[in-house]
This record gives sequence, C-alpha cells and structure tokens, in this order.
Amino acid sequence: MVPDVSTGSNTRGLIAYLFGPGRRDEHTDPHIVAAWDMAGAPDPGRDPAATYTQLAKRLDHHVDLRTRELGGKKPPQHVWHCPVRTAPGDRYLTDAEWAEVARRIVHATGIAPEGDEKACRWIAVRHADDHIHLMATTVRTDGRRPRTHHDGQRAQAECRKIEAEFGLRHLKSGDLTAPRTPTGAERAKAERQGQTVTARHWLREQAYAVAAAVRTEADYFTVLQSLGIKVKTRLGPETGDVIGYSLAAPGDTNAAGEPVWYGGSKLAPDLSINRLRERLPDQKVADRPRHVADPAALWRHTTTAIDTARTVLDSGDDAAAQGHLAAFGDALYNIASATTGPHRAELRSAAMAFNRARRSAIRADHEAATALRKAAKELAYASGEPGGLAIALLFATVHLARAAAKWHEQRGHEQQAAAAEEAFRHLQAGYQQAAAPVLADLARRAPRAATARRFEQDVRAALPDHADRILADPAWIALTTTLAHAETAGHNPRRLLAEVGTQRELDSAEHPAEVLNWRITAQPNRRTQAARSRSTTTSGTTSMSATPHPLATPVATKPEERSRRR
Repeated sequence: MVPDVSTGSNTRGLIAYLFGPGRRDEHTDPHIVAAWDMAGAPDPGRDPAATYTQLAKRLDHHVDLRTRELGGKKPPQHVWHCPVRTAPGDRYLTDAEWAEVARRIVHATGIAPEGDEKACRWIAVRHADDHIHLMATTVRTDGRRPRTHHDGQRAQAECRKIEAEFGLRHLKSGDLTAPRTPTGAERAKAERQGQTVTARHWLREQAYAVAAAVRTEADYFTVLQSLGIKVKTRLGPETGDVIGYSLAAPGDTNAAGEPVWYGGSKLAPDLSINRLRERLPDQKVADRPRHVADPAALWRHTTTAIDTARTVLDSGDDAAAQGHLAAFGDALYNIASATTGPHRAELRSAAMAFNRARRSAIRADHEAATALRKAAKELAYASGEPGGLAIALLFATVHLARAAAKWHEQRGHEQQAAAAEEAFRHLQAGYQQAAAPVLADLARRAPRAATARRFEQDVRAALPDHADRILADPAWIALTTTLAHAETAGHNPRRLLAEVGTQRELDSAEHPAEVLNWRITAQPNRRTQAARSRSTTTSGTTSMSATPHPLATPVATKPEERSRRR
C-alpha cells in the first residue's frame, strides 16, 4: 500500500479533478467513502444537488476564517493531498475498508487525530478499485495549523501496519533517499507519446551513466549535451560558480512548447551538484597526465577493487561501505559500456536496478572508494574486452551485489536490499550467459590425464579442507586448463592455489572450482611482468603519458534512440 503526500493551494481545482472524468476517462463512479463528517460533506459523486463549489466551501470554511484573521492572506499550501494505492495483485477492498484506511491515515499523519473535535476537515474520494484520494484543508477549527511534521513517513508506517492487518502485500519501507516517483501526469504523457518510461526516469538513467564515465564536472555537462539533453546551470550571484543545474529531455515540452526542466536533485538525491562533486575529482587531479595501461590490467584492477569492496562491507565501517556501494553503482554502468555480447543487456539492467541500492541515509565516505571508482572509470576509456578477464570481473560483481543486499538487509534498508537483489539476479543471468561457453571451451582444452592428476595433488596439498568439493565441482576440468595456463605464465600451481584460496573463504562457495578458476584468471602473467621490469630497468625511462581514448558511449542512449528506449 503506497501513500504519496503532497500539498497545494487550490481546493476547488483538486475537487474538480477527483470527481471529474480523469485525464483519460479513467475515473469511474467517483464518490466519498469517508469524511470529517459524512452528513456535512456534500458528495458531488452521489448527490446531484451537490456541486464542487459547495463542497470546496465546506472544506475551506475554517480557511476563510483564518484568512480574515490574517488580513486577506490565505495560509501557504493549505491543501493536503494523499493518494493511497494498493499494490498490483492485492485483493479488492470494499468502501468500508477504504474508509477505515482513510481514518487511520489522517489520524497517523496529524490531519485529524481520533477524538479531536477541532481537527482539520477532510474527505476520502474513491474513483477506482485500487486507490483512494485523501484531501484536507490544513486549518483546524481553532484556527491553528495541524502538526504534520514527517507526515509522509508516518503515512508509510501506518500503511505497513494496515498491510499486515488486511492481508495485503507487504511493501518495502523507505528512508527518504529514493528518487521522486513520476507523477500521474508524467506517466500519462509518456503513454500518449508511446514511451515505456517517463522523461524523468529517462533523464535520471542518462545522468547516472554519464556521471559514472566522466572525469570532471565540465565533462559531465558536455557529454549530456552531446546526447541531445538540454542543460541549464544556475550560477551563484557572487562567485559565478555553478550552484545547481536542470536537465530537459529531447522533445519533452509543455503546452507552451517550452522544455520541461528537472533539477538534478529532483532526478535523484545523489545527482545534485554537491553530491556529484563529492564523487568527481577536482580539475587539478583530473588534469594530471595518465599513463598507458595494459588493457588487461584495467580489468584486473577493477576486479581487485571490487573484491576489496566486499571486504569493506564486512569491516563495520558503514561510511566507507556506503562509499564503495556508490562507486560500485558507477562501475556497473562502465562495465556494461565496455562489455560486448548478448549479456550486455543484463548488465545494463543490473546498473539501473542498483541505483536504488547505491545510497541510503548513511553518509558515504567517497574518498574510501577512490580506488574502485578510478579503476571503473578507466573501463569507460578502454578498448577491447579481454575474454576471461571480463568474465572474472563479472563473477566478482555477482558476489558484491549479493553482499550489498545482505549489508542493506542487516541495517533495515528494505528498499535498497530489494534493489541489490534485483541487480544480483541480472548480474547472475549475465554471468551465466557469458561464462557458460568459456567454461565449456576450457573443459574442451583440458590437459592430459597425467597433468590433471598432478594438479589434483596440488589442490589436496594447498587446500586440504576444500579439496573434495573442488574436485567434485563440474568446473574442475576447466580449472585444470586455467592452472596449465598459469603455470605457463610463470606461476607455481600449488603456491598459486594456496594464495587465491585464502583471498576469501570458500566454505560458502557453491562451486569452489569455479571460484578458483576466475580468481586465477585475474592474476597477472608473471613472465610478462618480469619482462616489463627488465625493460624498464634497462631503458631507465618511465611510461609515457597518453591521451585518453575518446569517451566511450555510456549506457545512456543516444537521442535518436530515445523514442525506443525511454
């Protein structure tokens, strides 16, 4: 059951909407199911003699008195509005049940506490099977304003109790860090235009994808504009610095033909200009020359940083953990951008799903996650996807998403835990699509039996407590091929197994051989490292700085794709 509290100043206008046909003739049989006084509330839905104006005057009676006291000034935002909707699949509620819901919510929010004869006047209008609209004028009989502080949170808490008592679907409680829900008007507009999501939702996804890839604040606005998005910045009157910004989707205009603007913080709390600056380096850091990096090293570094993030989640440092979750949200967009193949769609879906899990009421320590964010940003500039290393990275993301869900669940972050679980399912599906053919190919190229037996002895010596499970894992044959490659690259198989086996416990691993396979895949080539070390020592020079690759097109869709993808 979802309440959505808002305020306004036009009593009659809201009444006309509630009892009218709706924007798409969706209002059927609008009528009052509960009110401050059923006998004193004219019902335009059932009484032919009742008018919108008559009902508005009865509701506004005490507002008029208060206006005269204030010398002709109405109290600001004196109209309180709260639609309450059941979840899809919930049972049908009768008018009497909806009336009880209405009375409990106006009591919980402070609009009309039970037994308070001087409370605000209110009505509950039903015009559909699955929801009602609560409307009140927030001036009490004694002329005072009601105590509605945190009314949205109190309505949410009461709805959780109602769900349990009425046998309705239990929804996740929020913590005021969720992005704004698109309004009914925004959804209706998207439907008229044949879009699957609203302009607000589309802009939010583009902003997240671009913020994940760019290095500076200036690049953020430049890339958004290159995608056809209109950008409007707000400058400080004294310093001239950007203190805020708004975005408008291509072709999204109001009735006057003007762009419909959405402020960054109205798209999502962590898209405000101040929250973005916490995650983006300052210009001096961004301008430092970067060095040529081995493309394979980029994937390895990101895998290592993601594994480190799992350790941070277990550390008890909640601020650092929250910073790593925010950086992981950026990493998912860049991994999807740098990935090819059919599993890319699942990675994009995972990135979008994780947006709700990347923030909570815990203030993030973004500096703690600098390594993960830096490694992930490099992928936006990388060219080529090094097969097994990419799957090893994807394997690491699956486990971090599951760890994130558990971390949020332990702290009572219900919505974030559910979002992390959804991201986990997408990542797991993407991993399975990408890994299955690679594991099959590794198994097909397995070394001869004598070599496999030698590796079996290495496993029993290095990891005796896990050896039986590793050897029984279907991925064991593929692991022998990976061990043979590692041996060729200069690793000692027994020592390597002991090293990667202790990076993280294997007791909870359902497929320990598969876990070891990707951990070993992510290890650097020892012979290549030694050759580079000798080359550097001989030449006596450092790596030359390189011009970054052009910014890869992020997960954000291009303007011409907007009509299909929004």
